[in-house]
This record gives sequence, C-alpha cells and structure tokens, in this order.
Amino acid sequence: MPTLLSLLTFATGCALVSAHTLISYPGWRGDNIHTNGTAPDGSIIPGSLGINYDNGSYGFPYGMQWMYPCGGMPTSRNRTKWPIGGGAISIQPGWFPGHSLAFFYINMGYGNEPPNMSHVMVPVFQITGPSNLEYPGQFCLPQVPLPANFTPKIGDNATIQVIETAQHGASLYNCVDITFADPSEVAQVNSSNCYNSSGPNDKIGFNLVFTSTSLSSEAYPSIQLNPALSILGPLALAIAAWLWL
Repeated sequence: MPTLLSLLTFATGCALVSAHTLISYPGWRGDNIHTNGTAPDGSIIPGSLGINYDNGSYGFPYGMQWMYPCGGMPTSRNRTKWPIGGGAISIQPGWFPGHSLAFFYINMGYGNEPPNMSHVMVPVFQITGPSNLEYPGQFCLPQVPLPANFTPKIGDNATIQVIETAQHGASLYNCVDITFADPSEVAQVNSSNCYNSSGPNDKIGFNLVFTSTSLSSEAYPSIQLNPALSILGPLALAIAAWLWL
C-alpha cells in the first residue's frame, strides 16, 4: 500500500515533467520545442522567472512554450492561408512526457498584431493520450469555426493560438499566423496532414468538459460542504505530510 510520502513524491515528480505540443496543420510560427538558458550542468540560472537575458541573448530555462503569447515566438513574416469560413487544425501533443491528460483551448486574435487572443473558436476539451511518456500521433479537428460574431474579409490577417493546460496547471502556447483566403487557395487537407491516430501506441481520445451547479442522484445526494472544512481539509493534509516526512 503506498504511503502518503510516496504519493506526495510521485505528485511532485509529475509536476516536473516537460510538456510540449506542435501545430502540424496549418502550421506554426516556428520551432519553440526546446529549452535553453540553463546553466552548463542543466540547472536553472538563479533569478530566472521563465525568461532570462545572458551574454546578449534571451534564454528560456523552463522552455519557450510556457511564454504567453505564442510560446515566445514573434509574428510570422510568411503567413499561412486559411479558409474564410473556418478550417482544419491538427495538433501533435505527445512530443515530451506529461500528456496522458491535458486540456486544450483554441482561440483567435484579430489583425496583424493581435492585442489579445481571447476570441474562443471551440469550447475547451480534454485529450487522453496512450501514455504519460512521449508518444507519436496527432488529432485532427477538420472544421474549426470562426469566433462568434466575427466576419472577416478575404485578405484579413489573424492569429490562431492553441493553448494546452498541462496536468500540473501551467499552460503551453503555440500560434499560427493566418491570412483568410478562398478555400480554393488553401493547402488541401488530407489524411497525411490532418488525421486522428488510431494505433495502440498513439491513439488519442477525447473527454467532454462541462460545468454544473449541482450533481445529484438517488445514490449520491447533493453534498453541502461546510466552508470551514474547505480550509481545514488542505491544512490537515499539509500537517499529515509534515509528520510523515
């Protein structure tokens, strides 16, 4: 039977894994799947808060994809054409460990340099990967709609931002800069660039995410939580963990 100490150690280890994702279609701003800015022995340079400046260059000791917006990448000079009425997006989530579960958001920012990326394209959803280690494969959303009440013109620019919320609560950011175009002018979507992996080592599933003010049934009646317990519960766990160490 696992002890409290072993469970806490396991949870800490899970929080330290690196998680990265890639937009395989229609593309991305650039390769930000790397970690630099660490000391020669691999440790974090003291004073780093996700980004540092050393010897005339920027470093991302925790990885570029943690940086908002767009994982630290500048706006693309060569934009990708994307259908005027919405189109496909394909994502590879398993490049690094830590992707057996993850939440995904897909938002849009308007214009050449969007002031924000808050315009929702699809509701948040959760993926289930085949392993918490690295795995191949991707998933495809063949028709991602435009944000509500948004009607662009052919030739308008925008940015699509894909956000992954990792298991430990931090977010990864990736972007593709697009120009709206007639579908006939857009790169064809086919089984080689937008597909859902189905093999035993790369199959990716989906879970719906919903909210509710109450969940009850005859077997599980609604529970009224005492506000004091919501504070005492975590406090008791912290004290127990300290005693077990």
